[in-house]
Amino acid sequence: MSERLTDIFGIDVFSDAVMIEKLPKKTYLALKKTIESGEDLDPSVAEVVANAMKDWAIEHGATHYTHWFQPMTGITAEKHDSFLSPTSDGRIIMEFSGKELIKGEPDASSFPSGGLRATFEARGYTAWDCTSPAFLREDALGVTLCIPTAFCSYTGEALDMKTPLLRSMEALNTQALRILRLFGNTDVTHVSPSVGPEQEYFLVDKTKYLKRDDLIYSGRTLFGAMPPKGQEMEDHYFGCIKERVASFMKELNVELWKMGVTAKTQHNETAPAQHELAPIYSTANIATDHNQLVMECMKRVANRHNLVCLLNEKPFAGVNGSGKHNNWSMITDTGVNLLKQGKAPYKNTQFLLFLVAVIKAVDLYGDILRVSAVNPGNDHRLGEDEAPPAIISVFLGSQLEDILNQLKENGEANGSDERIRINVGVHSIPELYKDGADRNRTSPFAFTGDKFEFRMVGSSMSVGTANTVINTIVADVLCDMADELEKAKDFDKAVHKLIRKTFSEHNRIIFNGNGYTKEWIDEAERRGLPNLRSMVDSIPSIITDKAIDLFERHKVLSRSELYSRKDVLYDSYSKAINIEAKTMIMMTSVQYIPAVIKYTKLLAESINAVKDAMPDANLYVQKDLLLESSRLLVEAKTALQTLQDLVVEADTRKTLKDRAEFFYHNVKPAMTALRTPIDALECIVDKELWPVPSYGELLYEL
Repeated sequence: MSERLTDIFGIDVFSDAVMIEKLPKKTYLALKKTIESGEDLDPSVAEVVANAMKDWAIEHGATHYTHWFQPMTGITAEKHDSFLSPTSDGRIIMEFSGKELIKGEPDASSFPSGGLRATFEARGYTAWDCTSPAFLREDALGVTLCIPTAFCSYTGEALDMKTPLLRSMEALNTQALRILRLFGNTDVTHVSPSVGPEQEYFLVDKTKYLKRDDLIYSGRTLFGAMPPKGQEMEDHYFGCIKERVASFMKELNVELWKMGVTAKTQHNETAPAQHELAPIYSTANIATDHNQLVMECMKRVANRHNLVCLLNEKPFAGVNGSGKHNNWSMITDTGVNLLKQGKAPYKNTQFLLFLVAVIKAVDLYGDILRVSAVNPGNDHRLGEDEAPPAIISVFLGSQLEDILNQLKENGEANGSDERIRINVGVHSIPELYKDGADRNRTSPFAFTGDKFEFRMVGSSMSVGTANTVINTIVADVLCDMADELEKAKDFDKAVHKLIRKTFSEHNRIIFNGNGYTKEWIDEAERRGLPNLRSMVDSIPSIITDKAIDLFERHKVLSRSELYSRKDVLYDSYSKAINIEAKTMIMMTSVQYIPAVIKYTKLLAESINAVKDAMPDANLYVQKDLLLESSRLLVEAKTALQTLQDLVVEADTRKTLKDRAEFFYHNVKPAMTALRTPIDALECIVDKELWPVPSYGELLYEL
């Protein structure tokens, strides 16, 4: 298998090795300079690259190419064009020009723009991102050459996830280099954010999925009583992988490996039918592209196995939801991780400075970081007593917190270089040594050794926005630090003073305890930390003066681009809840109520039949079931009418903000009120009459 893996890995990627083979040396060096240094690309270079890319793609069976981009829908988009070009004698040739490689033109008015583009203003552009390699994708359409691109409006505003991310990476690079130069490091020419996004997901049987309109239309179950067994036995996490799931995982790995995605870890997650895939880290841009490929590929491969991959953050109430842990660090082009603490972190001044820079960034801009993880599905995780809580805090672990506290109080820190051995009491087991800190599952932003793990991102979301925010807020703090240190006469004294000062002023964000407790909520309020429990509560944070100043200062997002994203978020929330509400109305009206009426009719007929046959029979059970079913049916019908009225009323709200707030404060509670009697009826009505597969069937019958 190892030989096969080395043979297939990256075979569908126009990688560095392929470019060395296919491109003239001069062209290759010019392209590498653009990729590594960000210099402008000569159009003549693009022409040569396009021709080589086309020949390589055709060799692998490609007939079409597409500019693969990531609009503000959160998913990818593409328009396919063939390489075909007719000749005057009625034949065809295969062509692909530098112009076609560099620029495409999808309809910008058909994607979310938040008011940046009017409906009649249709022109938009996709622009080749040469820092993320082109790749081939094989599916029912055949083989397609996919070219990662940015997406912008006719007037230049970013309409996608990639453009702000690339801008933020440039900002972080600029400021990190300033700090490294102050430490005397002249070898490093580039600093990149390194990211490893872990992907959680559910798998359900496709046949059962197609019987659930809520799964089809909203991606999650809007009704459903808990089965006798959920996740309380804790036997699914890291448990033996079922054969059907293993077959899916095996094919998924091969698909991803061929496209250069370094799928590394796979296992069962906490909830039944829940699983996880994690890659090896790469630069933030490529990691974001690869994560989009992971999600697309999961859905495609699942379908081949008569399965459906659910990426919604909370497809089943009452069991663990799905997140996407975003592991972030900074790596130099010389291979050094700037967040690597080393064996004696208390002596590592450069590490401590970058560490407190991240702490300060999260403290100053926690509300903005919170917005980077919002979507309607994620509201069921964050702020709902599920990992992590909605309050942003930083976990450092006892060792690092102790070092920083020593610096704050004494001006210097002492620590032990000795590793602590773990005694498991079995002589035959090799020696184990503790890491510098334990892990904290409830922390939204945890230092887990050489990296920070941002645990709030939802499973269905692009990690592009979260990394754009992290890059920008850290760049902003590094910029202020560089401004201060560049003026210092004694750098060593100034940098130690700055580390102490920064930690002293921002250590309110440090919390190593249990984030689920009521005590932490009260303590966070005392510390002045925001508790933005919902998407609707969080959205205003991206258009505050603080946010606008931050993103404009580093040329990541303009005021108009931020306001557009605010409108897109409000609109997407309203649309998602509206779809869910209408789906609930439809299912209740045409499935659940008719099923309950049929059940009560059978009960009534049974009561009358028994009474006729045995006038003195005790019919308490049948009558009690009939009364309870009828009571719940009335409750459901009343709740249904209320929800219908509220959905109609929502259309009268004039602004996007008002509409979203109405859905959150009025429609969502009405949805819960409707679900309650329907779920109770599921536990009463004859299983043969119940119109949809149950939670037990969906979660356990694979």
